[in-house]
Amino acid sequence: MVSLKSTLLAGLALAAQQAVLAVDLAVKPTGGNKTSPIFYGLMHEDINNSGDGGIYAELIRNRAFQSSLKYPVSLDGWTPIPATTTLELKKLASPLSSALPYSVSVSGGGKAGKIGLANSGFWGMDVKAATRYAGSFYVRGAYKGAFTASLQSALGEKEVFGSVEVQSKSVADGWTQHEYVLVPVKNAPNSNNTLAITFDAAGVEGTGGLDFNLVSLFPPTWKGRKNGLRVDLAEAFAALNPKFLRFPGGNMLMGHTLGTFWRWNETIGPLKDRPGSDGTWEYPISTGMGLIEYMEWADDLKAEPILGVYAGLALDGNYTSEAETDHFVQWALDEFEFLTGDVSTPWGAKRAALGYPKPWTIKYVEIGNEDWLAGRPTSYDAYKAYRFPKFYNAFKAKHPQVQLIASPSVYDGFVAPADVVGDWHPYLTPDGLVDRFNRTDRLTQANRTLIGETAATHPNGGLAWDGPLASNPWWQGSVAEAIFLLGTERNADRVIGACYAPQMRNLNRWQWGMTLVQHAADTALTTYSTSWHVWKLLGQHVITKTLPVTVSNGKINPLYFVAGDSEHDTTIVKLAVYNSTTPVPVNLKIESVEAGTAATLITLTGPADPYAINDPFLRTNVVKETTTKLVAGEDGAFTFSLPQLSVAVLETEKKGGKGKGKGDEGKGKGKKARRMNM
Repeated sequence: MVSLKSTLLAGLALAAQQAVLAVDLAVKPTGGNKTSPIFYGLMHEDINNSGDGGIYAELIRNRAFQSSLKYPVSLDGWTPIPATTTLELKKLASPLSSALPYSVSVSGGGKAGKIGLANSGFWGMDVKAATRYAGSFYVRGAYKGAFTASLQSALGEKEVFGSVEVQSKSVADGWTQHEYVLVPVKNAPNSNNTLAITFDAAGVEGTGGLDFNLVSLFPPTWKGRKNGLRVDLAEAFAALNPKFLRFPGGNMLMGHTLGTFWRWNETIGPLKDRPGSDGTWEYPISTGMGLIEYMEWADDLKAEPILGVYAGLALDGNYTSEAETDHFVQWALDEFEFLTGDVSTPWGAKRAALGYPKPWTIKYVEIGNEDWLAGRPTSYDAYKAYRFPKFYNAFKAKHPQVQLIASPSVYDGFVAPADVVGDWHPYLTPDGLVDRFNRTDRLTQANRTLIGETAATHPNGGLAWDGPLASNPWWQGSVAEAIFLLGTERNADRVIGACYAPQMRNLNRWQWGMTLVQHAADTALTTYSTSWHVWKLLGQHVITKTLPVTVSNGKINPLYFVAGDSEHDTTIVKLAVYNSTTPVPVNLKIESVEAGTAATLITLTGPADPYAINDPFLRTNVVKETTTKLVAGEDGAFTFSLPQLSVAVLETEKKGGKGKGKGDEGKGKGKKARRMNM
């Protein structure tokens, strides 16, 4: 991994500029455009153990011994208690379910003493006193006595922090579920902990042991949802005020091969009926966080779901034939009916049978994921020639009210029908993002787009996509993301939404370093990146109608901005500074504002080192947030100064005049894109 500081100095150095004169901005009271109701949102897929071992709160790794061609069944995460105990994977004639054919047999080879098994979790478990942990496990085999479930240290003498006795209901020829609540009596000093389940070997009837499967343990979950989300991570994303949730990704939707795509119907039932999936990021996933859990997350966020449906392309570049595509079109229609259909429909009835009689509302459906990338050019030609048209025609015939989104955009050379939105994924250097501030000015209502994924991923002057990703979001890159977003937000009648991707990573196993939040089993390591602070500031101040802005020097650089009205009867101006050697004085006149009007200015600044990061292990936050109260002067202007590499939001106490019309529309030239560097 090439560090940011070790990259060529000439490429990394910020461009020197002469001292900046005061910039006069004038915000007009009329002439703006109504913005998208879903601007700023989230995209989630299980990358970097961000689902299993991340926001999905399950603490047990490999809880059900799921397997696939790519990932054979294993005892990963499990150890015997004591070491002489035998753990043996078995494919029983009577498994827990057809989805979970394997289980583990626990036997001690004798008739006395406590034996059992322990799970190390996702690189440990966080254990807090007086916290209710909800546990369960399935057992097959006749046993008289009690099981002991305990949270204990994995180190030294294996100190026990809490335990509970679970009276056996197990029988010789069937599976029985045992549920319990475990409340630790003391905090664990670190996350090197395990869940242990033990029993008295003398109480087992016959000469064999007991078979276990689907061993689960949940801490308290966000909003109290059963099978729900980890509280600290869910709160981190709720704080961004997201207006949409796009799922299930991302590459996870596609699968490595045509046979391993994300099968939505295998993620909707009871956990014992979910076989799991290969995943696409070099580890298997349980699909415990399935289609319904995504919908519940969107409900709890009060965010619009953007449902991604599989469109017949795999990451290995293979794609479906024209005849084969018809099957997957119906597959997507069935998924849509499962979520939105009345109970009188076949799939709506299946949803109701799972305990969800009330249909959800889906306003946005995306056809595929990055269909311009894997297997191009032939796969992309197939998407344009028949794969996308088949989905388009089917949804328009059955669900004309739905806003369809194509996985490519006009920036990928895709000419979509006028009622279709594209999806643009610009992963760039900071300079590349700033250069594209005005790229969306050229969009029209006929070529609108979603920015389904974006981030600063490589330092200026680095190797870009020929080299590795940066290891963490850094301050300069985060400011550049803000500038790019300001440009898209001033065109938010044509850019329907934007989100950072990917969202989070587990510090123990990750494939993509640029994420909003970093996490581990130890909740003290949960770290908000520099980009999280920027996206939070912009997302918490929602513009519902843009307003024209004129600038005294006639140019945008080094000060970038967007202005508009909010639903709270205020006027909002968002600003950022890039490539200035001195602070930028700003005289901001909002023409509808009278002298004496109050406003709040929130400014984010970073350290002198533009490559500084929020380090999870040093527990640092290099982002400084400053709140300043301002009052409009006699000329109705707010006067303040913004330093180099800063992001700010000014919001007035009340909104000014009203009006209708078109906002100012800058014109800019973009650069030809390559790969994801659009």
